[in-house]
Amino acid sequence: MIINELSKCAEIIAKQRQFFQTGKTKDITFRIAQLKILKQLVIENKEVIIQALKADLHKPEFETYATEIGVSKEIDYALKHINNWTKPQKAAVPLDLFPYSAKIYPEPLGVVLIIGPWNYPFQLIISPLVGAIASGNCTIIKPSELAPHTSDLITELIHKYFSPEYITVVPGAVETSQQLLAEKFDHIFFTGGTAIGKIVMEAAAKHLTPVTLELGGKSPCIIDTDINLEHTAKRITWGKFINAGQTCIAPDYLLVDQKIKPDLVNALKKCLKEFYGENPAISPDYARIIHQKHFDRLANFLKCGEVIIGGETNREELYIAPTLLENVSLTDTVMQEEIFGPILPIIEYTDINEAITLINSRPKPLALYLFSQSKNLQNRILQETSSGGICINDTVMQVAVSSLPFGGVGNSGMGSYHGKASFDTFSHDKSVLQNSFPLDINWRYAPYQGKLSLLKKILGI
Repeated sequence: MIINELSKCAEIIAKQRQFFQTGKTKDITFRIAQLKILKQLVIENKEVIIQALKADLHKPEFETYATEIGVSKEIDYALKHINNWTKPQKAAVPLDLFPYSAKIYPEPLGVVLIIGPWNYPFQLIISPLVGAIASGNCTIIKPSELAPHTSDLITELIHKYFSPEYITVVPGAVETSQQLLAEKFDHIFFTGGTAIGKIVMEAAAKHLTPVTLELGGKSPCIIDTDINLEHTAKRITWGKFINAGQTCIAPDYLLVDQKIKPDLVNALKKCLKEFYGENPAISPDYARIIHQKHFDRLANFLKCGEVIIGGETNREELYIAPTLLENVSLTDTVMQEEIFGPILPIIEYTDINEAITLINSRPKPLALYLFSQSKNLQNRILQETSSGGICINDTVMQVAVSSLPFGGVGNSGMGSYHGKASFDTFSHDKSVLQNSFPLDINWRYAPYQGKLSLLKKILGI
């Protein structure tokens, strides 16, 4: 439903609350039907989705299928498991509480708000929406105005396939977000930067609204000597430069054992030429920067260190070449902010302790990557670092596994989603304890005389 007047936000929320109170969204059959409609929305509109993302990000068709339209697999996963997810789960009861029984009932929260980002503007709306639908909620969607073609398309498609009292879209700029955040929701799911995440959390706190914050940070990538060099270079190049580096879990910087750095650099340069040709500006497989403000921020990073390969820019075309940097200082701006673009600093280390210390001295990242066949090193990184997730001997692919919860920790976010985690995010686990009437043991009732020793025995103290 297209809303032009911000004053109508409260009215739309009220209508969704009325619809939620009918109980229709709690019906599992209804939820399954709506998930199937959502998949239909994706499958029937592949071509216009491709066109919108091409217009916003110059996104190659292959990347659109792989990272945006591929969200349909998340819908399939929910459809496969929803009957089990929604079943009440038995909970153990201590023997001394016989004849009680206990169960946990997952129930929907109510009316939820999903605020999407611009870098994967379709997938990062649809993916959390899968969880909201599966959990039985009504949903208001706020797409990013920085990807206007995709925002318009999402608005049109949601209006076409769903009733506004169930799922609706509120497009607009910052003022729209402010108006929405002033309202009371039962959950807010936000994907974006840390600075805006703080604003969302502050607004939610006024209503004691729970939040899921999918943020980002500087995700490090450690490269040991014990690797397959060719495979490592390909996987890093793909994970870093897909979507022109505008990926929250892209490797932000490399920490490379100095003994292998020259070979790795040569392998990365070779991969870049294989992937995007001698002139990536004319490659059909390379995306563009979202807008000029972001372009200017990234172009400033190119002043840091020394360019190994790349460095070319075209502001009018929002083009920044895939770029490798070396001799970067930890105090340079490129190492102080999340890069979120096609620039990859390479920092060498002589001892793995240096790399671990550097990672632990910084805010916890959304992702951490390690390339090594050493089980000992793998275990050290798992035990001695903290991050939203870890991917070993690959990059970015962890996001494709629905059975793995995806989310940050500390500055990189809170809460998680994908698969069952999405269902849990938009649900409340209602604990239910039940007693029966035939048997009633008097040990807990007053008067207490003569019963303390029995209580101590039950408590084990």
